[in-house]
Order: sequence, then structure tokens, then C-alpha cells
Amino acid sequence: MNEKAVIVSNLTGRSRALYVQKMFGRIAPKYDLLNRLMTGGQDIRWRKIVIERLSPEPDARYLDIGAGTGDLAYAILSKEPHAEVVAADFTLEMMRIGRLRPFRERIHWVVADAENLPFNGSIFSGVVSGFLLRNVSDAQKAVGEQVRVLEAGGKVVSLDTTPPKSGVLRPFIWVHLHIVIPLLGKLIAGSTDAYTYLPETTEKFLTAEKLAQLIEKSGLSSVGFVRKMFGTVAIHWGTKPGDLPQPPA
Repeated sequence: MNEKAVIVSNLTGRSRALYVQKMFGRIAPKYDLLNRLMTGGQDIRWRKIVIERLSPEPDARYLDIGAGTGDLAYAILSKEPHAEVVAADFTLEMMRIGRLRPFRERIHWVVADAENLPFNGSIFSGVVSGFLLRNVSDAQKAVGEQVRVLEAGGKVVSLDTTPPKSGVLRPFIWVHLHIVIPLLGKLIAGSTDAYTYLPETTEKFLTAEKLAQLIEKSGLSSVGFVRKMFGTVAIHWGTKPGDLPQPPA
């Protein structure tokens, strides 16, 4: 086990945020390719499910938070070309890669911290994220911020990893997480610690059930989730039933 990865996976607060920001900055050029390889291309299908759950409408405004290179932002526009889309992330290197893609001018790119969004309340019809919550310092605060900027009736949809359950496939999942993924990271991105950190955070993240409870606690209704990739990935969703009281400053 990589000692450095174990240490950084236990970081909290600003130290964790800075590590995650630098890590994603280093692997940005190969991030999308590695996602395709690690998931066997299934991440493309998962994002389609996210957008189906979002059900974007014309002339509505949507936020892709922790956007990285903008996969979900572009997927929204592919589904609904007349939507207004904001892609926000705190890693400039990732967004620079995203802005090289076709139709980049149709997306508003914003530097933002997921735990302190620079937007007024109740301005988005939907908020999506892909592999964000596992990496933030405070998942409850990050979800709370998404709910704050969401208008009544709007939807939050999250795609993220989740700890695998016990079962006959558990040893094979362990090999994929702790041997295959770090090896791919070393060979393709030249970063062993980054792709050891990612499996470590998967195993230490909230279970799908606990994340659903957290989302419900944040004030969303009709909360649900579905597991994918042998139970190691989950898509969560919820709807804002009405204007919620704003938390004290």
C-alpha cells in the first residue's frame, strides 16, 4: 500500500483541498482517457443516466459543479442545445482541457469552490456533479451549497464512487481498485500516488445509503439512487420541494 496515498487520503479541510487541486492539475491531460480505461467506457453511459435524471429543458440554467473537463456540461447541451450551462471547478488545468473541445463557447466556465459557490440562491434549474463529493472536505456542506443555488422544483443529480459491498466479487474489485487502477495511472499519467488516492477515497467514502440520507438531510425530496459497476459507483438524485430556509452566515 502506498504510504503517501494513505496519508493524503486522511487529510481534511484546506490541506485536503489543496492536495486534491494539485493532484487533478497534474493528471488533467490524461484524466478523461484514464476514466474511459478504468471503467471500460461505462462512465459515458453513467453520465447519460445522470442527464436522463436531470431532464434538461430549453432556456433553463444548469450547473455542472466539479466539472473538470466538462463531460456533464457537454452532455447537457447534447441533450438540450438551448439550455444555459455553467461549468465550475477549482482546478484551472482541468477546465483548460475542457475549453479545447468543440462548442466550448456555449458553456460558461467559472472557477469555484464546491463548498462555497459564488452564485446567488435559487438560480439553477438543476445541478449535476461527477466524482465530486468523494473529494470534498465536507460533503454535507457541498450538497447544501447545491441545494442553496437550486430553484424550487429543481433537481440535484450526483455521480460518484461508493464503497463496494462484501460478496464473491469483492476480491476482484479489490484487485481492480488497488492494482489495475494504480498501474494504469503510473503507465499513462505518470502518477502512482494520484491513482492510489482515488481507490482509497472510494473505500473511505459514504455508502450509497448514507449518501442518500445526507442528501435528504440537506432538504431534498424524492431522493433515490442506483448502483453501477458491481456496486462501486452510484448515481443519486433528489428534488428541491420549495424554498428552504437559508443557513446562518
